[in-house]
Amino acid sequence: MERALYGPDGFFVSGAGPAAHFRTSVHASPVFAACLVRQLEAVDAALGHPARLDVVDVGAGRGELLRALLAQAAPELAVRIHPVAVELSPRPADLPPEIDWQADIPDGISGLLLATEWLDNVPVDVAVNSPDGWRLVLVDPATGQETPGPPPSPAETTWLTTWWPPAPTPVIKEFVAAEGPDQDTNSLITDARPGGGRGGGGERAEIGWSRDLAWAQAVGRVARGLALAVDYGHLRESRPADGTLTGYRGGRQVPPVPDGSCDVTAHVAMDSVASAGERVARCAYSLVSQREALRALGADGGRPPLSLASRDPAGYLRALAAASAAAELTDAAGLGGHLWLRQPVGVALDAVVAR
Repeated sequence: MERALYGPDGFFVSGAGPAAHFRTSVHASPVFAACLVRQLEAVDAALGHPARLDVVDVGAGRGELLRALLAQAAPELAVRIHPVAVELSPRPADLPPEIDWQADIPDGISGLLLATEWLDNVPVDVAVNSPDGWRLVLVDPATGQETPGPPPSPAETTWLTTWWPPAPTPVIKEFVAAEGPDQDTNSLITDARPGGGRGGGGERAEIGWSRDLAWAQAVGRVARGLALAVDYGHLRESRPADGTLTGYRGGRQVPPVPDGSCDVTAHVAMDSVASAGERVARCAYSLVSQREALRALGADGGRPPLSLASRDPAGYLRALAAASAAAELTDAAGLGGHLWLRQPVGVALDAVVAR
């Protein structure tokens, strides 16, 4: 996965960029950037409106989000923003000169660190359950064919035990025969018991300790401000039964063959990541759905009043387009299902979380 995404011929290093292959919140609508501007304004206020306000976008693609933030921020704010794109691919030729471009996260950030759909591309190992416990999955990088390999390392096993625990195994307790004139079915009464050798409710798990480490290191680069991760994710009590590893190419979901031709991605264990960041930041964090976060930041997917159409037809059309974009970003079955992890550093959580 590391070579396929970030090697010399990797998907994110040598290709046309993520926007050519899949749609993210950043690419979907300027409403997303507008909400992040409001989030940035809260961070700016919490820091006392400093002369220089860092905005660091990790996994910046081609710099689309930073361009949008600079365009939408009020002039008084925009002039103080120091934008930094962190990306391994070469600097785009058309990137505005005020946006710094570098391969590593800078140290001493005072402001906002953004990681929108970055952690899902931090490489992970995949484990598969076998009769004698977890085994790492080996993959042929040319074909994607998988075979079981060695046991996970002690660190990986500890992570699996802590964050991807065995799911309850249904056990038949009693068979109840239908009785009476109105009964025409039989039923099984089951009991959910732990064990059965099944991890995370299924046969596969993505070992997220590498994401925990990456996020902890990113949070550690923030001197004061907010680290914000936005990603597809899941929580300990509801890990996906058979993992989430998949691929994307040209706007379509494809098998996750790690040959560099497609994105290879897996959802993020966001509670594990949050716990790792909390140990570094030593501050309370917030973990909510994108739907909840964006609505608190002013994204309203409701249709504008029809009375506006007669008074201001052009304004009605603009409001209708904005509402449609907000609805896409907050749709719980789509982008609205992202999780937002807000990890303050040196500032109060209430100061940077809209309610």
